[in-house]
Amino acid sequence: MKIELRGFEKARPIINSKKFIYAAWHSRLLLLNYLCRGLAGTAMVSGSEDGEFVARILKRQGHEAFRGSTTRGGIKALSGLIKKLKEEQGPGLIIPDGPQGPKFKVKLGIIILARETGYPILPFSCSAKKIKIFASWDRFILPYPFTKCLGIYGKPFYVSKDAGKDDLMRYRNLLEKELNSLTLEADSYFSC
Repeated sequence: MKIELRGFEKARPIINSKKFIYAAWHSRLLLLNYLCRGLAGTAMVSGSEDGEFVARILKRQGHEAFRGSTTRGGIKALSGLIKKLKEEQGPGLIIPDGPQGPKFKVKLGIIILARETGYPILPFSCSAKKIKIFASWDRFILPYPFTKCLGIYGKPFYVSKDAGKDDLMRYRNLLEKELNSLTLEADSYFSC
């Protein structure tokens, strides 16, 4: 595929530091997964059978997966992810609308992860000229071979260490708005 990246130069210092948290929608994680190869990051992955498949792929790419979700083992997985990022200072990844949605709605786990680690959240979205859209809850997109892809890095932001409940909701809304804006920009580029 031919991949064009927007906003990478602004994101490069954060990516090079390896002290950040990627945020991308569940339906858009294929291109991000490709871009993350060789980064040795840590991701939160569903404890489901589908999650097992994803965890194996991540392991082969040199990443570590903490298994859990909002409804099953999420607090334990989030605690493990926080500890790992504090100790080893590698990039983290949480898909804020996964593993079962609702689509394009941020859950608080990623905001808590950013508050506890001090890592900035780096929003990312993408689209492609020719895609297959699956009939799944998230409308997962699969770019066809040899198509043109656009990946867009958003504005990184930090969550204050002393953020309370109202602040966490404000950050959640900020991330959701940024991810939706990036997704709209990427889809509009290809008139999806």
